[in-house]
Amino acid sequence: MVLFPNCKINLGLNVIQKRTDGYHDLETVFYPIDINDAVEIIENNETADPIQFSVTGRSIGGNPTDNLCVKAWELIKKDFPELPPAWMHLHKTIPTGSGLGGGSADGAFTLKLLDQKFDLKLSKEKLIEYALQLGSDAPFFIINKPSFATGRGEVIEPIELDLSSYNLVIVCPEIHINTSEAFSSLITVSKSKSISKIINIPIDLWKKELKNDFETPVFKKHFEIKNIKDRLYELGAIYASMSGSGSSVFGIFEKNKTVNFSFPSNYFIKVLPGKEKQIV
Repeated sequence: MVLFPNCKINLGLNVIQKRTDGYHDLETVFYPIDINDAVEIIENNETADPIQFSVTGRSIGGNPTDNLCVKAWELIKKDFPELPPAWMHLHKTIPTGSGLGGGSADGAFTLKLLDQKFDLKLSKEKLIEYALQLGSDAPFFIINKPSFATGRGEVIEPIELDLSSYNLVIVCPEIHINTSEAFSSLITVSKSKSISKIINIPIDLWKKELKNDFETPVFKKHFEIKNIKDRLYELGAIYASMSGSGSSVFGIFEKNKTVNFSFPSNYFIKVLPGKEKQIV
């Protein structure tokens, strides 16, 4: 059985305060977009190993046992020890370290894949509980529809938001942003207006109102990423922003606008329509 984890962009990102547990309270809107990895699970009764894991596509580095797909398997296996040995394969397309949430998506979709393949009959609430153990934004991918997020990013409230009448342009340079370092460089300031309010104003006003707090420290260290945002506006974007803690930048364009890109050939670039409905 195969599922195709999609990623997300952040529409605005306010970091409210650092918490006593070391995490940060934030608010953002998660919006699912149709750039997909693939996760496959096959029963493998020819081995005594509980799980065998392989990866193709983009290099993800690190120890395979630390991959969130494997972590998801371990969470389920702990509660369902009767699961048979399996082979799990991840084909990676979503850029890593890009602020698109690809790793969290892979882990969350693995939870859903295990539930479906082995008929575990897990509730959405239970899947969200598992997902939170994988990462703060992983619960979003269980819901996987436009949502206002607070807390660490795990408190999810679905909202009505449809960008399907626009084109989205995603540009990701070969720069890996360390999220912990990005957080350590932040200077939090009080906000006069919540993103939950800003997201409801006309999209052509977002440029002045809808901000990502990570842009200031990331742009200071990686001027190349700021140049991408500036270039998207020069090309006619209605709104452009870095996603998450970077390094991906997206632009929202009118569908009838022809755009000629001139980014370096090693950049990951994807043009796609926005999505409003849930991706399963």
